[in-house]
Amino acid sequence: MADFRVDQAAGLRRLMGGGGQLQVVTFVSGCEGVGRSVAVANLGVALARLGKEVLIVDEHASNDDIASAFGLVARHDLLNVVQRELPLGQVLLQPMRGLRVLPAARAANKLGRLSLPQRQTLLDAMCGLERPVDVILVDASLAHPAGFSPFGLAAQETVVVLSGSSASITEAYSLIKKVSHAFSRKHFRILVNKVRSQPDARSIYDNIAQVAAQRGIARLDFAGAIPLDDALRQSAQLCRPVLVQAPESAAAAAFREIAADLLYWQSGESGGVEQFMQQLLHLSQRITPNLIRA
Repeated sequence: MADFRVDQAAGLRRLMGGGGQLQVVTFVSGCEGVGRSVAVANLGVALARLGKEVLIVDEHASNDDIASAFGLVARHDLLNVVQRELPLGQVLLQPMRGLRVLPAARAANKLGRLSLPQRQTLLDAMCGLERPVDVILVDASLAHPAGFSPFGLAAQETVVVLSGSSASITEAYSLIKKVSHAFSRKHFRILVNKVRSQPDARSIYDNIAQVAAQRGIARLDFAGAIPLDDALRQSAQLCRPVLVQAPESAAAAAFREIAADLLYWQSGESGGVEQFMQQLLHLSQRITPNLIRA
């Protein structure tokens, strides 16, 4: 494994364009229907408009994926690249300047079973990206075989998206508790979506954060809130980000604010793509299947 790290170091640094900092943020949710994918798509747009090169890694299958949020169809998967069936360029989607989407539902489920040649192919493909990446956003699936995405464990930040419903809050807390116990993840950020007011969002966050702290589960930070905005619902129906469809809406303003804050979440650890990829491959091969479901 040591030789594998050394062999890939130069190429991974090329992906970063010389070794700058890379932010990797994974978005998860305890249940479906909280608007996680729409939030990730809009944050990607907001970050790209701030001049960042953004890569969204999408672990979801068709009809429930990031591509559909832009009115696009993902016809291929990162697994096609790993299996040397297609070059990465034919799998990547680019809905706008500065933003690329990498469909990876099938590849994410098989990360822990990749052979050494397949890992080599994966890394070579990533090193072949034409432009460096500043931010990776991961839209993590609830259906990962291990019960939690390895991206969520390797990422610097994990954001739990929930809505104002009691079921969403309960499932979000349950997910945080399980991940904390199973994988010793002790820090999460909370993004409250579909909420009527900022005070309501803060109240929801305060309650779940207090319980998590009192029980020694994890430390939770407030990532922000997205208002219950009719413009967001209409934009989703039109398969367009609200920042494009209704840039003056309250929801669009909230996404811009969260994106600007996200750029300052960096904890100071700057291992870049090399460290992230090595952690991802290492963790994906060592997670006990269904451990989190026990």
